[in-house]
Amino acid sequence: VFTALISSLGSFALGRMWRGKGGLISTAALLLYTVPVYFLVIPFYLLMHKYGLIDTLWAVIAANVTFAVPYALLILQWYGRLIPIELDDAARIDGATPIQVYTRIYLPLMMPALAVVGIFAFLTAWNEYLYQFILLSSPGNKTVAISLATFFDNEDTPWNYPVAASLIYALPPIALFFAIRRYIAAGLTLGSFKR
Repeated sequence: VFTALISSLGSFALGRMWRGKGGLISTAALLLYTVPVYFLVIPFYLLMHKYGLIDTLWAVIAANVTFAVPYALLILQWYGRLIPIELDDAARIDGATPIQVYTRIYLPLMMPALAVVGIFAFLTAWNEYLYQFILLSSPGNKTVAISLATFFDNEDTPWNYPVAASLIYALPPIALFFAIRRYIAAGLTLGSFKR
């Protein structure tokens, strides 16, 4: 949710309000992906320790949002270019504020891209293991990925437990995909109509 919210606000600001300069800023945000995530573990750990967020789920949320937003911003900005800018101009002539343009025009038309960004952010966070392992230590805060890894630590564990846990672990992404597949299908057919 945080990834979709931050990247949609950023793409609206960069694509609609700063029409000429937005592409350079969003491309610069992708420079984060040139640095491997393993190099950022220690600085991120020290930053979370400084703010007292070690062993809280907020530290993991911050890590996942930090690494998902640049790509989501680029996707939403490119998708936003398909929406005619004349809709924004017409809404402003009718007296709409930038917040109303964002909530009543931009967000409803961006639903297919937001669905894709939501799936991307969810799968990135769901499959992430390193930052969860480093930042969380108490048993009450451990995520499903860390708990599932403990099944494979013991050689005496019967195979039916890890296999059943892995099957259950795979169900939420499948359920999410089927819940929002109509938005993805709507986004695939958007370019087939002429204005």
